[in-house]
Amino acid sequence: MTHEKGFVIWLTGLSGAGKSTLTDALAPVLRERGLRVEVLDGDVVRENLSKGLGFSKEDRDTNILRIGFVANLLARNGVAVITAAISPYRATRDANRQLIEADGSVFIETHLAATLEECEARDVKGLYAEARAGRRTGFTGIDDPYEAPLRAELVVPTGSEPLDGSVGRVVAYLESRGLLPAREMAAAGAVR
Repeated sequence: MTHEKGFVIWLTGLSGAGKSTLTDALAPVLRERGLRVEVLDGDVVRENLSKGLGFSKEDRDTNILRIGFVANLLARNGVAVITAAISPYRATRDANRQLIEADGSVFIETHLAATLEECEARDVKGLYAEARAGRRTGFTGIDDPYEAPLRAELVVPTGSEPLDGSVGRVVAYLESRGLLPAREMAAAGAVR
């Protein structure tokens, strides 16, 4: 059984906030519960759909709007979409919300609220160190702004909460909105 209403879980947060980690843990849970799930990872989209774009504000906006366009196409066809992109500018996230909601799908802005210090501490790629040393300019949170959501549907404290707690937080929200069948219903649907 597949749940019919599509929606977009828009994960936003600083580099290293845990967007890809949460996505990798959440997507299989949603699939196990009967949803068709697609992931739009910012790095993957940038490499394929947005190849050639830089990191100016205009290029970042273009990239995020492209992610929103594809997410909308999927969601309006009943797919649960998880986007994992820094998406630093509030107005661009709001434009995607308007597009997706205008087409009848649900937009769930989810702020992965790890602090800059927490993100820097777990920066396995060394990107923050490069930015602090001046070798990487226009880096979100260092010399380019990150505009945190003002009214996100979900705030996930990924800097201080264990991963299973973050997954549980998102799942509970989806269940409360009727977007994810309850575990018992999902199991009964699999038996039929």
